[in-house]
Amino acid sequence: MRSGGGRASARAASFDRTRADHRQELAEDYVELIAELTEATGEARAVDLAARLGVTPATVANAIARLQRDGYVRSEPYRAIFLTERGRALAAYCRRRHRIVLALLAALGVDPAAAEQDAEGIEHHVSEPTLRAIERWLARQGVPID
Repeated sequence: MRSGGGRASARAASFDRTRADHRQELAEDYVELIAELTEATGEARAVDLAARLGVTPATVANAIARLQRDGYVRSEPYRAIFLTERGRALAAYCRRRHRIVLALLAALGVDPAAAEQDAEGIEHHVSEPTLRAIERWLARQGVPID
């Protein structure tokens, strides 16, 4: 009789990856938003992050502390939040990934509002090889990646 231990281990590994992806997704959302706010207003403040994300200031403070530990941001009490070089690189990568997924959805004829919302979710879970394949397909179709 099979115990299913191999399948259970594979499934556990899949859930581990999903949990890690969700933690990374949170970091990516914050880094992207910090970059966007900095470009638009010259600074990213915790209160603005909380308002845009619909979370409490305490939630933002916890996330920023985690991002500081991971080397993505630097901040000082009662000051704006700044991306480190590592944070800027992650923000640029996230934007590229978002543009590629959004271009694919648009090429498929998805309504622009739905495409924007769906791209926000899909972009965090698409693998780099899949992303490159989408990018190649878009190029063959003559679809620009804005």
